Amino acid sequence: GHCRLLCKPSALAQHLVRSLGRSAALRGGRWLWPCWPQLQMLWQLLQPPEPEPVVARELLQLSDAGLVALDWLVGPWGAAGGGGGVSSPVLLLIPNAAGKVTGGLLQLGLRALEWGFIPVIFNRRGHNGCPLTTPRLQPFGDPGDLREAVTYLRCRHPSASLLAVSEGSGSGLLLAYLGESGSSSRLAAAACLSPIFRGRDWFEARMPWLYEWPLLLHLKQGLSRYAGALAEVVDMDRLLGSRSLRELEETLFCRTRSRPTSWESYWERNEPLRDADEAAVPVLCLCSADDPVRGPPARSLPRELFRSSPYFFLLLTPHGGHCGFPRRGPGRCWAHEAVLEYFRAMAEFLRTEERRKGLPRPR
Repeated sequence: GHCRLLCKPSALAQHLVRSLGRSAALRGGRWLWPCWPQLQMLWQLLQPPEPEPVVARELLQLSDAGLVALDWLVGPWGAAGGGGGVSSPVLLLIPNAAGKVTGGLLQLGLRALEWGFIPVIFNRRGHNGCPLTTPRLQPFGDPGDLREAVTYLRCRHPSASLLAVSEGSGSGLLLAYLGESGSSSRLAAAACLSPIFRGRDWFEARMPWLYEWPLLLHLKQGLSRYAGALAEVVDMDRLLGSRSLRELEETLFCRTRSRPTSWESYWERNEPLRDADEAAVPVLCLCSADDPVRGPPARSLPRELFRSSPYFFLLLTPHGGHCGFPRRGPGRCWAHEAVLEYFRAMAEFLRTEERRKGLPRPR
């Protein structure tokens, strides 16, 4: 269609171009109103998935006694993760930074089940009903909890490929994890839908009120459940009175009672791309030029990263909104098909390279 792939030339890039070029997801059947990104995003966020998935929750205790929740999407097989065999690839789904599990993310999980993946949703501390057992939440780009969850998934499915896909601002967590972990990430491939690449710039520029206020209210509603526990470390009156996402983030993580820090120091430790040069896993980023949440492409897309790194691929489309990418017909979001096709292409490329080099399969 009108998509462009921006990347550094390589054998992997050529294979990806051929694979996506054959994909029906990138051809035809597009949205009737391509110039209305706001409507595209609202349509994708508000439409419930069909059919409604069944979720089996598993609570994972972390090294500091905190909890994260893993929601396994259950298919017609009747058991958590039962959509595939022992070696079926596990697909880790990461919601946005507010912890909102959208209908689009659930729809991607259902499509993954149909394709033979084992989808599981990662919920941060205190998000989406996950109990908050310590007075600590996860900063924007701190991958510590995600690293423990990945280690657990690798132990539970030792012979399966482990993949990850993030949605919106949740991509800050996935990108930070890939950079910090480098070749030890335990992931075979990753993808980001409408990622936020520059966290500090995004908070300071602010989103249109149509998107910022509902997100702010969603965050406050979740935090108010733990007002008693969090009052030990933050000023809850100031937190619940925040009038912007930046003010809430700054109050929650910079103006703490025990370890206050500056806004600048916070982002030195939490920028998603701070260690991007160390990433050693193929990452496909699906972005729309008219994304009203991320901001104008000229200042929000790190094009030089995609030109210089052999692991980062940017699939850029002129229309699609934020995590929308709508189309007519079944599926509603063509980006979901493109992501699953990308994962299949990566697996095919790795198998070909192993046969060509005579490498043993990793245990």
